[in-house]
Amino acid sequence: MDAFTAGLLQRIKTTESDLTRARDEGDDFLVEVEQGELDDLRRLAAEHGVEVSASGV
Repeated sequence: MDAFTAGLLQRIKTTESDLTRARDEGDDFLVEVEQGELDDLRRLAAEHGVEVSASGV
């Protein structure tokens, strides 16, 4: 696995964790921010052929 792929997968994992935390805390604004970031990261992964499992990384 190259550095780009490893870094992207780590960012996705971290963002998923941050999104879960924001949901648990009831922070609707942060949920929107983290969901947007996660959507962007998943799009980037798809554009570069990086497979991301359905339940996370």
